[in-house]
Amino acid sequence: MTLLAILGLMAALRALVLLVNLVSFPILRPRALHRSPRVSLLIPMRNEAHNLPQSFPGWRAQPAEEILLLDDGSTDGSGELARRLAEGDPRIRVLTGAPLPEGWIGKNWACHQLAQAARGEVLVFTDADTLWAPGALEAVIGELEAQQAGLLSVWPRHQVGTLAERILVPLLEVVLLTLLPYPLVRSRFPLAAAGNGQLMAFRKEAYWASGGHAGVRGAVLEDVELSRRVKRAGYRLGLALGGDFLGVRMYRNYREIVEGFGKNLTAFHGGSRLLLLASSAWYLLAYMLPWLLALAGSLPWALLGLAGLVERLLVNTKTGREPFEALLVPLAPLWAIPIYKRALARRYVWKGRIYLR
Repeated sequence: MTLLAILGLMAALRALVLLVNLVSFPILRPRALHRSPRVSLLIPMRNEAHNLPQSFPGWRAQPAEEILLLDDGSTDGSGELARRLAEGDPRIRVLTGAPLPEGWIGKNWACHQLAQAARGEVLVFTDADTLWAPGALEAVIGELEAQQAGLLSVWPRHQVGTLAERILVPLLEVVLLTLLPYPLVRSRFPLAAAGNGQLMAFRKEAYWASGGHAGVRGAVLEDVELSRRVKRAGYRLGLALGGDFLGVRMYRNYREIVEGFGKNLTAFHGGSRLLLLASSAWYLLAYMLPWLLALAGSLPWALLGLAGLVERLLVNTKTGREPFEALLVPLAPLWAIPIYKRALARRYVWKGRIYLR
């Protein structure tokens, strides 16, 4: 089988998964709850003072029974700022985190402490840079109940500004919608799981039955592992796109993207550096090589390149992104090379803490 045939077959399989997800993957919508469970909104934060002025009003506007923030050793005044922003709202408490124990990833330790302090029937973990619109919590809880899930994980809509963000950040949504068909996620098969730590809403009993963050204390991709554990514990997993209710701007320049994506990419490939290199090679062959050969006059390769553009255009349509970003697809493989290089390093620093792979 020729290289063109192999790449064409892979593109066809991805297109099939995408078509299934275009129809079946849920998007949050307005909900009127007949019974509102007691909800704990839980936010770990470490050096998030630059995000709090934008994100805090959205959390405060949600009808949660309690809103708990945990200051995980911040050095930028995050705890003090959060306490000032919380003034006048008795639902909000700002906790001071305990020192990080050996063997724990910082975020997992912070979330574990938040879960221990929470009183709600539903535990909603969200990142400090996630933006909540009015009605978001009702939409999340309504979707959790509609899917009869023990865990609902939501992908906020990515806000982007720089060219690097437009090229690379939406790849998270491309991976989500082209690799795992949603009906399989809803099945009992535990390996068919995905999760996004930016928003994970657990029924309290499902959280503790799965082992919670203590069970994934050293995991970089704790969200995916928690999703698998929830399924193994006998609960259903639900996923959704945030739509108009939830947004996030993860990174603001190319350097931040390289560091952030590079931190997780090795774990996403099962810790295998060989698989990581193979993934990089495939990405170059599937999304950049077709355009180089198309310029040389090859129609079949031009059609394969066009398939990559259509794939991105359909993903953008589903996630509410700008359609013109699809034209940036041929640039992504080259811009991703430093990310793969960063992912191969044995050591990385994240929020002032040193981790070894």
